[in-house]
Amino acid sequence: MPVGLFRVCLLVITAIVNHPLFFPKENGTVPESTEEIIQKMKEREESLRLEQLRLEQEIADQEATQKALEKAAVVVEESKEEKVRWDMWTALSMVIFLLIELWRQDFQEGNWQDIGGEEDDMAVLGKAFKGVAFPDKAVLASFYEKRILGTTADMARMREMVEGFADDLLEALRSVCNRDADMEVEDCMGVGSMYENWRVRKPFVCDLIVPFAPPEPYCFRCQTWCSGDSFPPDEQGYGTIKVCRADEDVTGCICDKTKLGEDMLCLLHSQVSSTRPSSEMEDLLCFKNTQYLDADQVMKWFQIAVTKAWNRISHKYEFDLSFSLLDSPGALKIKFKSGKSIAFNLTPVVQYENSDVYFISHFPRSSLAADVPSSTHWFLTFAVYERRFIQLVSKTLPANACHVSCLQILSFLHGKQCSLTGPSGLTNYHLKTVLLHLLQACPSQDWAPEKLEARLQDMLKFLEKCLHEKKLYHFFIGNEKVPAELGFPIIFQRAEPLNLFRPFVLRRDIYRKMVDTFHEMLRNMSALINEYTVHIPLAHTNGIRKE
Repeated sequence: MPVGLFRVCLLVITAIVNHPLFFPKENGTVPESTEEIIQKMKEREESLRLEQLRLEQEIADQEATQKALEKAAVVVEESKEEKVRWDMWTALSMVIFLLIELWRQDFQEGNWQDIGGEEDDMAVLGKAFKGVAFPDKAVLASFYEKRILGTTADMARMREMVEGFADDLLEALRSVCNRDADMEVEDCMGVGSMYENWRVRKPFVCDLIVPFAPPEPYCFRCQTWCSGDSFPPDEQGYGTIKVCRADEDVTGCICDKTKLGEDMLCLLHSQVSSTRPSSEMEDLLCFKNTQYLDADQVMKWFQIAVTKAWNRISHKYEFDLSFSLLDSPGALKIKFKSGKSIAFNLTPVVQYENSDVYFISHFPRSSLAADVPSSTHWFLTFAVYERRFIQLVSKTLPANACHVSCLQILSFLHGKQCSLTGPSGLTNYHLKTVLLHLLQACPSQDWAPEKLEARLQDMLKFLEKCLHEKKLYHFFIGNEKVPAELGFPIIFQRAEPLNLFRPFVLRRDIYRKMVDTFHEMLRNMSALINEYTVHIPLAHTNGIRKE
């Protein structure tokens, strides 16, 4: 009985506890049907499938991007390898080209003066002479006698008058200058065509150079492009001039090149001598904040000094003196009351060491120094040695040699052509350089007066060759065959030859104008000469040709 009663109580308690209304479920839901559960499982499956597809698409996109990057890397690597190979071939080609060019230049430079025996080559080069009527000996002789020969006496009288006046003017200049502070002016020297007796075109202009030196205790230290330091190609032919104290060893002491500490002192130079105020260097005509001589400052000083000197002596003369050209500071003109005038150039120069090579501040009426790198760069002139060389060679030539006549005729023709078609890059200095080369190359007997026609043709053909190759070398620079009697500085003989046509290589318009002017001159040569030639009977001309 107790056991049965216990079981009944246990059953009642279990029924009460499990009754749903006794403990309601807060989150409980009514059991769903089987169909709803299946439907939700399908929806879940579909969402999972879509998610899988999305993930697969992303993975595929990433793989495609990775492959594209790898392919691009491969292409870049291949392009780099190809570029390296191309660069190697380009470098190799450039090296081969440079070697060939250096060999060609060395070959030419070794033979650039050996033109005396190249008659066949000269004949081949005369392509521009085809169809050109070249004047014969009789016509050239008549032209020279009528147009050119009479100017020699006029040049001699003018040289004498200008030199005398220039000496008086420079003496007055010395008297107005401060000997303790201003530059010391030396005697002037005549250079150029007027003093080499080949100037033919009027007005006659004398070119005088005036060497000057700094006051004590200063001196000039000159440095050229061939002195060992590297100069750019466009600065070849130039140099710089440093103003130093006479007791300053610029080559042996580095105190001016190295910044010394405050507690260090140079044993060779005191602090007073090593530091110079900027105003002191400007008084010495140096470029601002440097020790290098300024060509513009020198010309301003020289103009002021010449003006003061003329004011002191003007009462002694019955003419006026003035500066004639704005772009040529040393160009002076003497004006007489009759209306006549005489022009001359007075140009300050600096002597290079103990030679007759000079640093010139500017070239009057010339394009040789048209593009000066800066006002501290001075062009070197060898005009004194050129004059001496012509005088030395003239002593070995036959009487009445035709070398000066050739240069005079060629200069006249070139001047006439320029007056018709305008100026070109070709100058009388280029024509003179051609003559100097031929004087050294040709035997003395080839300059006999009866060979004027042949030598004139040689000059024209040599000039044509130089124009074709764009190379006309300076006669003295790099020429180891300069006669020892001239005492020419060895440093310039051993230097690399200087190409006077180098400025025209990059300026094709000027080069084209120069070549066209030369060809026009050849075509107009007979007409220009016949215009100033007395008529010669044909029988007389034929008789001369038969001889």
